[in-house]
Amino acid sequence: MLLNLRKYLPVLFSLALFIAISATSVFAYARQSVAPITIVTGLKTGTYYIFGRDLFESAKRSGIDVAVKPSEGSIDNIKIINSDPNVTLGIVQSDVLGFLGRSKNPDSIKMANNLRMVFPFYNEEIHVLARKEINDFKDLQGKKVAIGEEGSGNMLTAINLFSMMNVTPAESQKIPSAQGVVEVLKGDIDAVIFVGGKPVRLFKNLEDLSLPENQKYAAMLEKVHFLPMNGPKMLEEYKPAEITPSDYSFVKETVPTISVQAVLISRDFSQPENAKRCDQIAKFADLIRGDIQALRENGHQKWKEVNLDANVGTWKKDSCAWEIANKAKSQETSKDLLNILDKR
Repeated sequence: MLLNLRKYLPVLFSLALFIAISATSVFAYARQSVAPITIVTGLKTGTYYIFGRDLFESAKRSGIDVAVKPSEGSIDNIKIINSDPNVTLGIVQSDVLGFLGRSKNPDSIKMANNLRMVFPFYNEEIHVLARKEINDFKDLQGKKVAIGEEGSGNMLTAINLFSMMNVTPAESQKIPSAQGVVEVLKGDIDAVIFVGGKPVRLFKNLEDLSLPENQKYAAMLEKVHFLPMNGPKMLEEYKPAEITPSDYSFVKETVPTISVQAVLISRDFSQPENAKRCDQIAKFADLIRGDIQALRENGHQKWKEVNLDANVGTWKKDSCAWEIANKAKSQETSKDLLNILDKR
């Protein structure tokens, strides 16, 4: 497992450097007035950014000042959250905890322990498009695999899965996912790993290869398939999911896969010196709870999948975000019990 991670040590060391910077930044921040809430998201074309904009509009209606910034994705967001004292929240893939904790690097583990889940969001299915001679994820041992661009959630998940399953590709190519799909179709690489809520436009567009004007490419589609992803080891950290013919017409039978959850996270601001920031997060979380129905009706369609009360793997819920909810629930319980006991 350590051998598998060795080639990714630059990524992990980069994250470790940011945790050292973070300690100084947080100390300095404690002596400053609290800054407005800032959320780091993802590329402007992605769902993370749209979710951030939905939260911006929700906050705006309530008179709360929120800034939403695009980023390169989950790894980039972890760096920013742990280095910039003015950034409060970020959207990341839930498997970032496994990615950091599995590194065996003390600073990365410390970073993972300092992260908290404010709310769970939606599921993103893991698509592994591979040549048909490859039948199992473990068959990617010694193969060429496209894992997405540097800092992307695709890269994070790919590295996490390689480590978890003890698989070492001959090449892990950090290229855009669309280019990865093209290379798989041409047979120049063996597989591409992509994380996204189905149906993903990238794979939906493959259906066009069956159109009459694209017949010269149709045979390429017959030589690829989605790998089944349902091993017991995978299900320890990921949720079961499936890719079906109704998702993509070139899929002939339902393929089991796994999904990772998008989560809204923060650093742990529960210490007394961060009381102002903690209170700010609590109020913002309360706003989201109160506006969730409007977000489901007017925001991105993925809001319809969001269950704010769900637990996600080993993630610890942020105490600032849940303090108001827990107090309200406790008060409601006390009131109900008193009504029962005082009934005449």
